[in-house]
Amino acid sequence: MISREEVKHIAKLARLGLTEKEIEKMRKGLSSIFNYFNKLKEVDVSKVEATSHTILVENILREDQVKKFSPEPADKLIKAAPDKKGRHIKVKAVL
Repeated sequence: MISREEVKHIAKLARLGLTEKEIEKMRKGLSSIFNYFNKLKEVDVSKVEATSHTILVENILREDQVKKFSPEPADKLIKAAPDKKGRHIKVKAVL
């Protein structure tokens, strides 16, 4: 079972202020968790292949393609804007 000093050390690292009652509760909880990890260490996984996912996942990306667009639609929008500066449309501040 994990000691009270170890619980206090873990609480200090996590910047937790624990009461004496909470220390005892955490001691039991952490001991239970660590016991479970020890039980998992007993399982033979020597014949199990390591995986990062349970299913095969591939990242499929498309090739980047440069598309040329006519500047006419943008020019029409800029001309229609009530307030502009060069090729930029001026709007009211949002923030």
